[in-house]
Amino acid sequence: MNNLIVATNTITGDEKAYGLAELNEMAPDHHGFRRYQIIQVNRNDKLAQFRFDMGSVDKFKGIKQLRIPSLWEHTVDELKDLADELRYVHDFDYKDLLQVDKLIVA
Repeated sequence: MNNLIVATNTITGDEKAYGLAELNEMAPDHHGFRRYQIIQVNRNDKLAQFRFDMGSVDKFKGIKQLRIPSLWEHTVDELKDLADELRYVHDFDYKDLLQVDKLIVA
């Protein structure tokens, strides 16, 4: 089983993305935790990750980690703008965000 994650060093704002996450993870040097913005994009028909180090988790105390699915519907810039909006919202309406009330159940 191939569990390797493909990485990419570059992304463009206008390319479609699979999703964006902001997660608190151990730093590569194992000295504390850092907040990373992880954006998933397509590279040669494989899901690839672009990682941006946002700094120490101390700067994000009380701010929830984010996972924003896109499924190729939104661009990198659109997801980053949405993350900027949602990062500091403590109690947002998940049903409204995901438009759950518009689902048709058969």
